[in-house]
Amino acid sequence: MKVILLQDVKSVGKKGEVVNASDGYARNFLFPKKLAQEANDVNMHILNKKNEADRKKKLAEIEEAQKVANELKDKEVIIYAKSGDNGRLFGAITTKDISQEMEKQLNIKIDKKKIVVNTIKTMGLYDVEVKLYPEISTKIKVIIKEQQ
Repeated sequence: MKVILLQDVKSVGKKGEVVNASDGYARNFLFPKKLAQEANDVNMHILNKKNEADRKKKLAEIEEAQKVANELKDKEVIIYAKSGDNGRLFGAITTKDISQEMEKQLNIKIDKKKIVVNTIKTMGLYDVEVKLYPEISTKIKVIIKEQQ
């Protein structure tokens, strides 16, 4: 019997896949636990519509990420921080600080989880990677200056 999986099922398949399952397994296990539904014409049509909508959504997200990446490319963010001797900072500059300054200076809101950088503890110029989508990333320059 062909079934459409509604959730990931170990050793059977992933959500949204159409798989062959024995009649007994489908009727006695998959259907009662709402893990699958029968792959009839109506359900297949619904699945195809859903897959098409998901594909369009993903393309729109990729396009938006590419647009933001082009906008951010080679931009600079200046962060002022208090420092002690030899340019060492009191505390550290984190991804949260960089995200907040990007929003203030560039008017672009980026989630702190998308910024890839080690903790910054000294003044200077740093290249920071911003991962906007799994395969789309860009670099910005972060300049740490002493607060007057």
